[in-house]
Amino acid sequence: MTRFHTRWGLQDTGSCHAVSVIPDKPEAAKVPAADHTLRILSYLAGRPAPVAASAIARELELPRSTVYHLLSTLAAHGFVLHLQEERRWGLGTSAFELAGGYTRQQPLARRGAPLVAALSDRLGESAHLAVMSGGDVLYIVEERAPRRPALVTDVGVRLPAHLTASGRAMLAALPREQVRALYPDTSAFPVRTGQGPQTPRELRELLREVRARGYATEDGEVAVGLRSVGAAVLDASGWPVAAVAVTWGIEELDEALLARAVQETAALLESRLRR
Repeated sequence: MTRFHTRWGLQDTGSCHAVSVIPDKPEAAKVPAADHTLRILSYLAGRPAPVAASAIARELELPRSTVYHLLSTLAAHGFVLHLQEERRWGLGTSAFELAGGYTRQQPLARRGAPLVAALSDRLGESAHLAVMSGGDVLYIVEERAPRRPALVTDVGVRLPAHLTASGRAMLAALPREQVRALYPDTSAFPVRTGQGPQTPRELRELLREVRARGYATEDGEVAVGLRSVGAAVLDASGWPVAAVAVTWGIEELDEALLARAVQETAALLESRLRR
């Protein structure tokens, strides 16, 4: 029997959980190295957490030496990461770049834009939709409310995920091993205003609070005087494909009220993507 691995992505039909059609043992592969490489990436994409090289070799029925050579090459190009302490391998930032590029295509933006616009109209504040791209968030929909503060979150802008409400919402929904791979040490924590987590421990604590609260916040860490709340948009497997957020100025608004509206919009987008 031929087996197929599940792979995260978006498709034009509106489903945000696509099924890869890369079989375990394709017939008559003309370029074995390329075939093995794609099978390894597909396998890692379908795992909920990083795995050992021996497991990859066993599951894909490949020689261990081949798997180690290909993993080393993929790591050199950023497509996989080696977690040395755990002796396991997971997807790297270059793989997320590819996933983010696909996510940025029409289906998500088309379905998200009217919902983000409605959210902005409802609250009278600027709203946006963003996706993960490596350790950054990439803004794909931006709805500016009239007479509200100027923002840096134009469509196509990237910001460090750990500083933004959108990024924190998505990071909190990722497997902890993946977050650790993205933020292995203090060098992975750029700052903009001198605020925000600057160590893996600080980030872990922040994300723990996000999970407990159900939404993420940010106060002056992207731009002084601006605050945001964000909620993740999850696919059918629980993977964060995007996040909805609202940003406002120094006014003392009801954060819980804004957060509920953002969560409702994220849930509505989830339902539309899964149709």
